[in-house]
Amino acid sequence: MVATGSETIAREILGGAGIRIDGDAPWDIRVHDARFYARVLEGSLGMGESYVDGWWDCPRVDELISRILVAELDKKTRLTPDLLVAATKARVLNMQRSSRAYENVAHYDVGNELFEAMLGPSMAYSCGYWPGAAGLQEAQRQKFDLICRKLALKKGERLLDIGCGFGTLARHAAENYGVSVVGLTIAKEQHAYAARICGGLPVEILLCDYRDPKVLRAGPFDKAVSVGMIEHVGVKNYRRYMEIAASVLPDHGLFLLQCIGSCVSQKHGDRWLTKYFYPNGMLPSPADLSRATERLFILEDWHSFGSDYDKTLMAWHENFELYAQSDAFHYDERFHRMWRYYLLMLAGAFRSRNKNQLWQVVFAKKGVPGGYVSIR
Repeated sequence: MVATGSETIAREILGGAGIRIDGDAPWDIRVHDARFYARVLEGSLGMGESYVDGWWDCPRVDELISRILVAELDKKTRLTPDLLVAATKARVLNMQRSSRAYENVAHYDVGNELFEAMLGPSMAYSCGYWPGAAGLQEAQRQKFDLICRKLALKKGERLLDIGCGFGTLARHAAENYGVSVVGLTIAKEQHAYAARICGGLPVEILLCDYRDPKVLRAGPFDKAVSVGMIEHVGVKNYRRYMEIAASVLPDHGLFLLQCIGSCVSQKHGDRWLTKYFYPNGMLPSPADLSRATERLFILEDWHSFGSDYDKTLMAWHENFELYAQSDAFHYDERFHRMWRYYLLMLAGAFRSRNKNQLWQVVFAKKGVPGGYVSIR
């Protein structure tokens, strides 16, 4: 069969990263449908959608994506009309305004059963901290404790948890550090779960956006934390986000931000991820965070451990595949392939080290007298 122009170009581009079509390496692509060649040239969206459609397979999607990003093949795909529209909308409109807030996190309500199977007992849907950890649950417990120690939480203090997820960090802080916590989420399933597991503790879970006036009324707080939330906020709202965090804290207050970050400033996120998992999501850059916190906070500590997200995602993938093979799995094959690709493409992105980053940043309202001591 004579190769099409798209096939020739796709083979040439992928070959630049040592990826072969129908090769024997674990990161090589096995093509089942020739329409793949045109779609892959569209970049992230075409590659992800064609995988979910079953047009191609790969034994190690994580390694495939890592090699693509290390070789910067993502910069060699063509611009398509949907990308141009997305870029224009992001520049002109505020796609993360409060009226669209729930739309941007709707995938969190796909069902707690899935998350319980994938995340394990910690129910932490964010990067674990792996040094010395024997497994996922210990890595997540270490992450919770690292956050509490970096914030120097003391018994009797009040903590605001912006984007509290399933409430397990709030529970850890209340049980182990004697603080009272107010957590914020706009995902209904997360709110119900968090309220249940924190019952009997000095923890209140609010179902509201961070811009809701009730957040300010719930203050003041001694410390604030936000884990995996600012990725939904958008560049047009970073400043407002930081203003709210600063407004609820006293002069001696600390704010810890854990987030996935980008090496470069961006106006919109990955096309496949924003279409199927994180509508209107985007990753902040160091410059974005610096601009957003100027005259509001002193940056006291910056801790980067993105390689730990690779380990976390691979552990989630292992759990997810076990769940998918069980009788409890009630989703179809497209859903299975979508979530598999989601977890493995992100693992590959973090493994590449030149795409996604993971940061814990500690901010102080007025600076820590005598200096902040970094904790690792």
